[in-house]
Amino acid sequence: MRELLLIRHGQASFSAEDYDRLSPIGEQQSRMLGEWLAACGSPPDSAAIGPRVRHHDTARLCLEAADLSLQPIVLPGLDEVDHHELLARLRPDLAGAAALRAELKQAADPHRAFQRLFADAITRWVSGAHDADYRQPWPAFRAGVLAALQQLADSPARTIWAFTSGGPIAVIASALLQTPLAETFQLSWPLVNTGVTRLRLGSRGATLVTYNAWPHLERAGDARLVTLR
Repeated sequence: MRELLLIRHGQASFSAEDYDRLSPIGEQQSRMLGEWLAACGSPPDSAAIGPRVRHHDTARLCLEAADLSLQPIVLPGLDEVDHHELLARLRPDLAGAAALRAELKQAADPHRAFQRLFADAITRWVSGAHDADYRQPWPAFRAGVLAALQQLADSPARTIWAFTSGGPIAVIASALLQTPLAETFQLSWPLVNTGVTRLRLGSRGATLVTYNAWPHLERAGDARLVTLR
């Protein structure tokens, strides 16, 4: 059987000016994943990435650690949602990264504060009541993700590693499990950085085999390596 691994990027730089960079922990997670996959998984025939720096760097470090020299293809459908735009449509006063950072600095727990804001922004986006407000409405985002899945499924490669973000992974899992569209992102919230979601690719399409596994982090016995953002 053919296999597709959907890999969430390593921890990004949450509190930094440029979020789209791996933190030192994110770099460590990516290398650990490559080492684990080299020891326990099938080597990929091809690899794919979303267009973000954190996707590229996660793939580079993972493939290097696995001693592989593949050049990943970039698929726009593996990109993450534009959280800056979504938050700005929910709260116009948060337009721009600087405004968001200033807001979160006032919170006792910035991660929880961001999660509440982001969940509310996602709810507004997927409701269908405000599609004209967004450069990329929810139906277009979802269609792009599923088109990327189809492109990967149509590839002749037997094993594919695809490095992406929580949003696309949740969209794909939701489609395969046929969950309500409005609840798609409930599948995104628990996704661990460098967690692996495994799909089987057959003649009847893709099948979800495992979701959000992180044995490469668990075996280290270090709780700080298991991160969600």
